[in-house]
Amino acid sequence: MPLYEHVFLARQDLSQQQVDELTAHYKGVIEQMGGSVAKAEYWGVKSLTYRIRKNRKAHFTLLNVNAPAAAMTEVERQQHINEDVLRAMTVRVEELESGPSAMMRKADRDRDREERRGDRGDRGDRGDRGDRGDRRRDRDGSRGPREERGSEDDTEVTEH
Repeated sequence: MPLYEHVFLARQDLSQQQVDELTAHYKGVIEQMGGSVAKAEYWGVKSLTYRIRKNRKAHFTLLNVNAPAAAMTEVERQQHINEDVLRAMTVRVEELESGPSAMMRKADRDRDREERRGDRGDRGDRGDRGDRGDRRRDRDGSRGPREERGSEDDTEVTEH
């Protein structure tokens, strides 16, 4: 039987439980038609690049499927009818990915990065740059706080 990776996007206002029920329903359709779902991954709520049916975010779910083409056609047909599913995409692959998908590996990598950043502690967001006033130019085009520049009256003029 052919192997597929199937991703569908569900509306952002659905609860996690409703998305799980949708996933279970589509798994049931595939299994009734003689296929099997090797892996189902919930990727979470993610921002969309552009609005889809007035939604700016969506629940992303991946299914790794081993099923006949008729089963995937039926799943896609049902998803197009369901108003809770915004988009769906199916790709036929040579072999299914074992282990976590690229999206899950990215989430783990991002989580590890955040843990490392948490160790920096007292530096905060500014780092060693100081406050913004040090980087801006004043009205006369010079840099730095006005107090440090001095005024024109304070300069000494020496003749040679």
